[in-house]
Amino acid sequence: MTNRSQLASWQALEKSATKMKQSHLRDLFAKDDARFSQFSTQIPGLLFDYSKQRIDKDVFTQLIALAKECDISAWREKMFNGEKINITENRAVLHTALRNRAHTPLIVDGENVTELVDNELAKIKLFVEKVRSGKWLGYSGKPVKDVVSIGVGGSNLGPQMATEALKALSDDTLNVHYVSNADGVQIASVLKNIDAETTLFVIASKTFTTSETMTNAKTAVDWFLQTAKDNAAIAKHFVAVSTNLEKTAEFGISNDNVFTMWDWVGGRFSLWSAIGLPIALYAGYDAFEAILEGAYEVDEHFKNAPLEQNVPLIMALLSVWNTSFLGYTSQAILPYDQALHMLPAYLQQGEMESNGKHVNFAGETVPYTTVPIIWGMTGINGQHAFYQCLHQGNVIVPADFIASIKPQVSVDKHHDILLSNFFAQTEALMNGVDEQEITADLTAKGKSQAQIDELLKHKIHQGNRPTTSMLLDSVDAKTVGRLIALYEHKIFCQGIILEICSFDQWGVELGKGLASKIEAELVDERVKYAHDSSTNGLMAYYKQHRTQ
Repeated sequence: MTNRSQLASWQALEKSATKMKQSHLRDLFAKDDARFSQFSTQIPGLLFDYSKQRIDKDVFTQLIALAKECDISAWREKMFNGEKINITENRAVLHTALRNRAHTPLIVDGENVTELVDNELAKIKLFVEKVRSGKWLGYSGKPVKDVVSIGVGGSNLGPQMATEALKALSDDTLNVHYVSNADGVQIASVLKNIDAETTLFVIASKTFTTSETMTNAKTAVDWFLQTAKDNAAIAKHFVAVSTNLEKTAEFGISNDNVFTMWDWVGGRFSLWSAIGLPIALYAGYDAFEAILEGAYEVDEHFKNAPLEQNVPLIMALLSVWNTSFLGYTSQAILPYDQALHMLPAYLQQGEMESNGKHVNFAGETVPYTTVPIIWGMTGINGQHAFYQCLHQGNVIVPADFIASIKPQVSVDKHHDILLSNFFAQTEALMNGVDEQEITADLTAKGKSQAQIDELLKHKIHQGNRPTTSMLLDSVDAKTVGRLIALYEHKIFCQGIILEICSFDQWGVELGKGLASKIEAELVDERVKYAHDSSTNGLMAYYKQHRTQ
């Protein structure tokens, strides 16, 4: 059995981790006035500061050595060249080809992928301009006012996150609504606020068989036909993002209104494709194109920057360091921009669905933790929720703090107040507050020694909590593209360094397969499958009480 833990660089890092666990960030800063300049870097539109991570020069050198020993550069080249690095499904991994703004040819399995992508983007552009201009008319001759995007997972989270990020910049030409949950409450709440005559539905499912998506799509078409009364009207109000033309035609969608994607695009990496159609409909095709351009800039940085200044690689190495060496099992994503409030959920899927695996390329169990639990929320709200645990809990949670220099909407001093919290929190997490500082503060406030003794232990903050700060110029379409691409490449690098197959999702498929069987049992008493006593008991209780 071979795995990354046998590499010389990995073993050197294990020794460094033992040493670094005895060090305090406050002392590391005190010893090195140049720490910020050494452990920060910039790319267009973004300052990346990782100086508050628990590393020193030796650790950083060893992390870069690990990347080299894992042959990260060669794997990066394989991905961009379209080699089939999704080894368990024998597929290329080419979400980068979806935003190749240089339009350089890329041949995979005898096809020019770049030409395929450019043709599909041209089709999306024409469609978006027709709908947004009011030239696309529904069955009663009225233009579209509302768009309902029906998808799940990668077909939903990416577009919805980007749409929310650009909401303050929207021209309000169209309203866009998202439906992903099989819980009927969600689609019912959307349908009651729209008009069938002026609504366009986008059904996003690669196979057009995804249970949750097709359940919602059927509900939508049934609701629509209550008003339209004519199946032929479906073609004017429903479009699809799919590869299954047979199924979309059965549904009533014209082949001309089906936008395609490819098997070398994973769902969680697909917003750059026709899956991003709702983004373009909402924000305009120019904004969608700007998202692609921002991502392409990061692709070029990732391909060409030296490893020591390569932001996505550094992000990955820090995550591996924190998770696999220092033993921190979760990571918080903390955006200090309301526009990015869905980013934690989006990255939760991106990282945990990609690298939440326990075997290496050869199928052998690895002896290290591969992926942290990703979670978080907008910064100010989080400060009044879970930051107490971040500051004084007996778990350590590394965190990415993300903010922008210029607000999307300028309101008096709001942004200065927001950013003062952004800067203060990382400083507090790093420094903490010791006994001397607390004693001096309480003495200055007139507290007696007895009162001080009573409060002292409760007010100690140990600090030494690692954070990374990402300061964006602003949150616009290009920034959204840059930010997502940084994390995508981080996920790729983590997978290579940990020797994890990042681009399959067998855990997702397992649950879907079991749910399909159980669904059959719930609707047909004649269908029976073997289950454990708990599952049998739960199902029996549900069936007994569902009609009461």
